[in-house]
Amino acid sequence: MGHKAQYRPQRLAAKLLQIRRDLGLSQSRLAKLLDFPVKTSTARVSEYENGIREPGLTLILRYARIVGVAVEVLIDDDLNLPQRVKLKKRRKGADIRHSENI
Repeated sequence: MGHKAQYRPQRLAAKLLQIRRDLGLSQSRLAKLLDFPVKTSTARVSEYENGIREPGLTLILRYARIVGVAVEVLIDDDLNLPQRVKLKKRRKGADIRHSENI
């Protein structure tokens, strides 16, 4: 019995790259902002941006939160990111990396 291939967004890698470039961040700085483990940070960001690996749901949520877009914008190939994304300002006491619902 085979499994049907899981949907893979074709534009996700390009959107993640656009986010980093629009924010003017290096891969290592973005990795810190996303709370990556230090050892794999730059290599992992590169793999996501080049479509070699696909980030997990929690990480996609972190990307979406740092720029204030809905997760659907990242994973739906029919939706576009805003022309230029900006780092979302954090509310006092709010942590964009973690949520009680994750």
